Amino acid sequence: MSLAQSLAIGAPEVILAAGICVLLLLGAWRGDRALQGLSWGAVLLLAVAAVPVINQGREAASAWGGLYVADSFSRYLKLLVFAASAAAILVAGPFLRRAGTGRFEYPVLILLATLGMGIMVSARNLLSLYVGLELMSLSAYVLAAFHRDDARSSEAGLKYFALGALASGLLLYGVSLVYGFTGSTSFDAIRLALAPGAERNLGVLIGLVFILAALAFKVSAVPFHMWTPDVYEGAPTPVVTFFGTAPKVAATGLMLRVLFDPFGGMKGDWQQILIVISIGSMLLGAVAAIGQTNVKRLLAYSAITNIGFALIGLAAGTAAGISAVLLYLLAYIVMTLGAFVCLMMIVDGEGQQREALADLAGLAKVRPGLAAALAIFMFSLAGIPPLFGFMPKLAVLSAAVEANLWPLAVIGVLASVIAAFYYLRVVKVLYFDPPADLAIARLDEGVNPIVIGVTAAFVSPLGYLLLGPLMAFGAEAARALP
Repeated sequence: MSLAQSLAIGAPEVILAAGICVLLLLGAWRGDRALQGLSWGAVLLLAVAAVPVINQGREAASAWGGLYVADSFSRYLKLLVFAASAAAILVAGPFLRRAGTGRFEYPVLILLATLGMGIMVSARNLLSLYVGLELMSLSAYVLAAFHRDDARSSEAGLKYFALGALASGLLLYGVSLVYGFTGSTSFDAIRLALAPGAERNLGVLIGLVFILAALAFKVSAVPFHMWTPDVYEGAPTPVVTFFGTAPKVAATGLMLRVLFDPFGGMKGDWQQILIVISIGSMLLGAVAAIGQTNVKRLLAYSAITNIGFALIGLAAGTAAGISAVLLYLLAYIVMTLGAFVCLMMIVDGEGQQREALADLAGLAKVRPGLAAALAIFMFSLAGIPPLFGFMPKLAVLSAAVEANLWPLAVIGVLASVIAAFYYLRVVKVLYFDPPADLAIARLDEGVNPIVIGVTAAFVSPLGYLLLGPLMAFGAEAARALP
């Protein structure tokens, strides 16, 4: 394949890479006063990069010597990632201005992470997978410590970096074992070496365990979740909004591709691992969140619980399970985005972000619209019908039942009931506790009210209609995996 063909197939990443260089030079020239212009420029760049994603054909096309693939699966994930990244850039402006940390590097770092995620979901080789994952991770470490004068933010960045480096080491060791026992890092070659009927290879299995451990770290799955509550609490809220959406989609999509493509022949082995991880994530996230008094930590444990539910569909190992996971990702990023943007608008009289659950007390009496939106997101995260959050939970549980994983489905239902307690506790605080002495940020501040309104509409019963085309696209994307 010629260089021109590879550039055409990889056009989304090429556009992002070129645009990032331009924005970085503009930022270095104009300084922090260029933040607003660079933010809108970054959103425009993501929109331009999405055009070739939308226009790519339905047939899979490989580029760069088989290191990269453009198919329906990668197209679906990239659209979600680009949309989530654009939202994370747009909602950050008012928060960064209040905190006095409105630096031009913020949208550039988001774009660099997005570029890495684009490479991740299109990877067809363990080496390109690693390059994309590290590009995303290195940008995320800096973003976590973006408020460098805040001790909590610096601590979050340091913890994330230290544990992320460990996960990268595990991934590389797993890749080296797989390469040593199969003779290749190409997904196609590994799949052929592990085809049904091939001799069981213990070395490859150990390598797969290390790779799964690294990917579990990226999606905040038990027992590699330990960084999540501290990073969510310490990092700036717009950064946490980003962490809870786009990287979760990319890392979960990467896990789907890795397990079903090169390691599809080892389904019986990795399925057992995923069942254990899924159960641990659901139960720990549901129980540990009960005692939380900080809303960001509560949402961190909510993220752990939700990734456990998503892994139910992955553990099912069926086309229905893949489709359910992709639907779950769509619903989760919308609910998480809306919840964190609502939280960003809770400030005290001095304009400082307030994150304690007690700070939400009586919000319905002060800002009824904001309280109603946050309540909708909590009900949807709890999976209460007819809100949109109910549908993906039903889909993953149905996939587990169809795969005869009844115990996993039952545990999922029990975990959902436990998790509903702390989601409903937030609603109780909003509507039934005496109002807290807070000045809520004006609802006309930036694009945040628009984002809250749109995401609330998506998670309402209208979401079944509004997100219908994306749901159909997700079902098509699920069929693209081997």
